[in-house]
Amino acid sequence: MIEAKNVQSVNCSILIRSLLVLLLAVAGAVPDAATAEMKPPAGKVILTLGGKIARTNVDGTARFDHDMLLAVGLTRLSTSNQFETGVQDYEGVLLKDLLAYVGATGTRLLATALDGYTVEIPVDDAGKYPVLLAMNWNGKPMTVRNKGPIWVIYPIDQFPELKEERFSARSIWQLSRIDVK
Repeated sequence: MIEAKNVQSVNCSILIRSLLVLLLAVAGAVPDAATAEMKPPAGKVILTLGGKIARTNVDGTARFDHDMLLAVGLTRLSTSNQFETGVQDYEGVLLKDLLAYVGATGTRLLATALDGYTVEIPVDDAGKYPVLLAMNWNGKPMTVRNKGPIWVIYPIDQFPELKEERFSARSIWQLSRIDVK
C-alpha cells in the first residue's frame, strides 16, 4: 500500500513538472508588449519615438496618434511647475510606461519640440519619478497654442529636488519627438 502511494506521488510530481514546462514554453511563445507588432497611427501623429527601441510601426520609428498614447495608459498628476502659478492638473502617459511599451534600451533621451528646441533627459528620470507626458491640462486637451500637444511634466511638489533648474529645462513643451540614445 505504501509503495502504491509513492508511485502515485511520483507520477503526480512528473505530471506537475511536465505541466509547468509546458506553461513556461507557451508563456515564452506569447509576445510581450515590447515585441508585439504595433499598428500604424490612424489619426494625426503627435509623437514619434526613434533610436534604441524594439517596437516600431513606421520606418523604424514608433509613431503615435492621440488615441494610441491613451491606450498606453492615462495617469493624472497635480503639481505646480516653474512656468505656471499654483497647482495645475495634468493627464497623460507616464514616460516610463511609454519607454517600456516601445522596448527602449538606451540611457538618454533627446526630446525635441515642434519649434526645434531640444533637451537631453536621462532615462533614469523616468524610473525615479513619475514623469508625465501631459496631453490634458486642467481638464482640457492641450493644443500647440497652450504648450501642447504634449508637455513633459515633473512632479515637483512631490519631490522637492525637482525644483532645480536642470529639471525645469527638461520640462519641454510642444514635444514632438523622442530619440532614445
